[in-house]
Amino acid sequence: MTVASDSLKIAFSPCPNDTFVFHAWVHGLVPDAPKLEVTYADIDITNRLASDGSNKLDVLKISYAALPWVLDDYALIPCGGALGRGCGPLVLTNGGSSNPASLKGRRVAVPSDRSTAYLLFRLWAAQLVPGGVGEIVVMPFHEIMPAVRDGLVDAGLVIHEARFTYPSYGLTMLADLGSWWESDTGLPIPLGAIIARRSLDLAAITRWTQASVEHAWKHPQLSQAYVMQHAQEMDPQVAQAHIDLYVNDFTGSLSGSGYAAVTSLLTRAAEEGLVPAVDPAKLLLP
Repeated sequence: MTVASDSLKIAFSPCPNDTFVFHAWVHGLVPDAPKLEVTYADIDITNRLASDGSNKLDVLKISYAALPWVLDDYALIPCGGALGRGCGPLVLTNGGSSNPASLKGRRVAVPSDRSTAYLLFRLWAAQLVPGGVGEIVVMPFHEIMPAVRDGLVDAGLVIHEARFTYPSYGLTMLADLGSWWESDTGLPIPLGAIIARRSLDLAAITRWTQASVEHAWKHPQLSQAYVMQHAQEMDPQVAQAHIDLYVNDFTGSLSGSGYAAVTSLLTRAAEEGLVPAVDPAKLLLP
């Protein structure tokens, strides 16, 4: 396995946690690492790119929920991603009942149907919404809270900085799916994964990714301008809260509990018919 050239093509989101993690590598601050040619795209787009056999990307940040469709071609890199506690998606409504069963037959907006947020929502609903929810409406995540506020949908599944901003839309949290998952399993929440083509030097990519993470932690001020450049007019305090929430020990190393969380999520989702079954051995580097 080799790195085929002096550069790698990578795709990750413009969200603060991703730009924070990859700042050092993107800016040539990781010794001996090849240059990165970066595509910035929201995770629903990178999920699709990873499963598109014609794409020429070497490394991507995708949702853990998308892994079952890409593991033949891509390996899970055990660092750089997003797992954690207290950082799960929320189910929001515009007031009304606080009983999850009130969502029976209702229209719910989600940011992607191949996201960890969506899998958590469906697993939660299978337990707590007898008869199931109604229509699932996929829309860009920044449109979800206005749609709930304006009554275009009955509830919305939100991610990222919406955890901090939903009260400004006058919305109510019906459920914190992260809290539900942690209570139900005792495991962290698997959100975003770094993957790389199996034909590449996966040990080297892991090493460079870890070095980029460690540089970001040691020199956080160096990445601030880059983070804010891509933060889509986000308030700097919200951007920092985003980094604090999603960049943690699991970003440095997936570890045993991280692998257990990923295995549990994908196994339970496969049992519900939401994803193809995955051999846990394929989650490990060869």
